[in-house]
Amino acid sequence: MADEIATLISSAGLTNETFLVLCVIAVIVIGAIVVIITSRPILDIYPYLTPSASVRARKGRLFDEKQLSEIVETNNVHEFENYLKGVPDYADVLEEYPVDKALDIQCADTYEFVARIAPKEIRSSFVVMSKKTDINNIKSLLTAKEVGLTEEETEDLLIPRGVLYEDLRSLIDADGVTDVVTSLDGTEYATVLEDALPKYENSGMVLALESALDKYYLESLLRSSNVPADENKQILDIANLKLIIRAKKDNLSYDDIAPYILEDGYQLREWKLKDLMESPDVTNVISGLEGTKYSDVLTDAMAKYNENASIAVFEKALDAYLSKSAKSLSMKKPLGIGPIIGYVSQKETEIKNLKIIARAKREAGFPNSKIMEMLIWVL
Repeated sequence: MADEIATLISSAGLTNETFLVLCVIAVIVIGAIVVIITSRPILDIYPYLTPSASVRARKGRLFDEKQLSEIVETNNVHEFENYLKGVPDYADVLEEYPVDKALDIQCADTYEFVARIAPKEIRSSFVVMSKKTDINNIKSLLTAKEVGLTEEETEDLLIPRGVLYEDLRSLIDADGVTDVVTSLDGTEYATVLEDALPKYENSGMVLALESALDKYYLESLLRSSNVPADENKQILDIANLKLIIRAKKDNLSYDDIAPYILEDGYQLREWKLKDLMESPDVTNVISGLEGTKYSDVLTDAMAKYNENASIAVFEKALDAYLSKSAKSLSMKKPLGIGPIIGYVSQKETEIKNLKIIARAKREAGFPNSKIMEMLIWVL
């Protein structure tokens, strides 16, 4: 066998030394290929390791079911605030601000934190998400001007966070809604608000401006990144459904709704959205969702809607669905985007629940059992 190999080497015009060198090079090349193939998954998840560890640490500080039940059992809003002051995440901000504003600040800080630590390839989506703070502040300012609040009352509505906070704070003495819109010239929201201004002037309602801001936010989220595309599109579906349900509750027509609807959702395509917007009432909107993932979720809430005629039951069901989807993603992709999305969703849910409890505790004798029903549970 050795003689045969030696003969082949000689016939190829190679010396034994040259053949050995080529063998070594071949082994090195094959080894390099193996290393590249096996290390690729590690390289893919490497950018997520530190952010995932950071959000997991914060996730461990979220309220569990037992703690949330303890908060519900507090006797009044004062006890509720004292409970939160014993929690490091809320203690400092509650020393400086009333509870509702403190919760909004916590939410804004969460968006900013995640936008800061997210890996580069997905950071743009979370940067857009952090703009919710500016958008909510603009909405609050517009609403304050619409209803004629004082400068002090207006400032109380603003969240002291976001890129535009100081600019918006300087507008609390603006003469009215139109003055606020024109004063935002030079910001990224100027064009969308100016385009919606004629609708406000015709109707006298800031809903047109608020809906335009919502649409701009969702468009920005969809454009921000292809990762995670499906999750962003699902957020779009939920936003469209909430808008259509609210509109049908107010007996609005297709023409009233269509300008504020965004297409390219996850399951609700253009033709389906058109059918839903043309539905005569809320009940037909829900039945029109048959065949989609949202059908069972909202059909289960119909019984409560028939009892109290409040669309809040649908909004709660959609929020819970979105939170459960985020939790599912965090489990499916534990070494990637999953933990970040899961944490943001759970923090949003926690703050929504705390706001529900805070409002209830301001009403003397509000049943704790009723509060428990109102909370969003993601099990």
